Amino acid sequence: MVGAPPPPERQLRFDDGSYFQFPALRWSVAHFRQLMPTLNISRGLGAPVPLARALRADLDAVQFTPLGGAAPMTWAQSLAANYTDGIVVLHKGRIVYERYFGALDERGQHAAMSVTKSVTGTLGAMLVAEGRLDENRRVSDYVPELASSAFGDATVRQVLDMTTGLQYSEDYADPKAEVWAFSQAGSPLPKPKDYAGPRSYHEYLQTVRPEGEHGAAFAYKTVNSDALGWIIARATGRNVAELLSERIWSRIGAEQDAYITVDSTGTPFAGGGLNTGLRDLARFGELLRNHGRFQGQQIIARAVVDDIRRGGDRAAFARAGYALLPGWSYRNMWWVTHQADGAFMARGVHGQRIYVNPEAAVVIVRYASHPVASNSANDPVTLPAFDAIARHLLTTLR
Repeated sequence: MVGAPPPPERQLRFDDGSYFQFPALRWSVAHFRQLMPTLNISRGLGAPVPLARALRADLDAVQFTPLGGAAPMTWAQSLAANYTDGIVVLHKGRIVYERYFGALDERGQHAAMSVTKSVTGTLGAMLVAEGRLDENRRVSDYVPELASSAFGDATVRQVLDMTTGLQYSEDYADPKAEVWAFSQAGSPLPKPKDYAGPRSYHEYLQTVRPEGEHGAAFAYKTVNSDALGWIIARATGRNVAELLSERIWSRIGAEQDAYITVDSTGTPFAGGGLNTGLRDLARFGELLRNHGRFQGQQIIARAVVDDIRRGGDRAAFARAGYALLPGWSYRNMWWVTHQADGAFMARGVHGQRIYVNPEAAVVIVRYASHPVASNSANDPVTLPAFDAIARHLLTTLR
């Protein structure tokens, strides 16, 4: 996409889907605002609060063995293996490692993909802790329009933990999966003349049919996050972007405004539309590591962070069959490892991550453009790599 205009064979477009094909993806994930409508998430008018720096030269050589692998790999090698666009490691709140690749640099912003869910889930959990949402009430109590959908008789807690019983597939490899119909409904592009389906996120949510029993099992489905976004908007009078700016982004010393993609009605994509600077997303992770506190202020109630760290129903999670995530759970749209070090994560397709390790006082944030959407493609390298860095920083003194 270099030139004015770029040569035809190098142009990427939103309307034909070329922007989301690898290797074009490596450029587009750092330029979504040029391709589709977005809503700003203001950092406020105050001065940024710089992150302290104490860069280390020893992390690139840290070794680990990928899951299912026989040969060791170094941290430096893992960055290319996972198509890293940007990565930052914080230790005790200081930047000890920072690298940029592809089309991202420190001034740019990158798509967080489903890391957005954890941000939306945090906002929802904050409202529960404040009594503005009752986690035991039905979704239809807050959004009557969803009464006849599968969400209607689910509880807010079941939405937060994705234990709803919904007829909805998140299989990106299946062109008939409901995730593609949801994406089409949420696309801001004009629909074909013969299109008769839903034309916005809100319209699609009302069509979701039940499948299975609420509360029986964890099932990762993006529509839960967008249902929560609707619930949040009804409870507060603020959409997810406005509430995120007001309650978090303007209060953590962020360097840049963030932004979020929207549908044709201007509704934020609460399940995957967030775009941020790398260091600002690290500030959010550090906020969670510090029990919700920043510069002496309690931005997120400690009870919310404690609830995330405790995790959710491990038996319900096990029924989802994640072979690479044994013993994990899902709580408030965060992935909880239940390891002794207390590590928990936000995870997004194509390799996006926030990794928080309380014992090691480590936060790792990675933006990436892996050609395979599913996390199962990068987890064999990502999971042991992040844990190895945390152990290294925990056991080495500086």
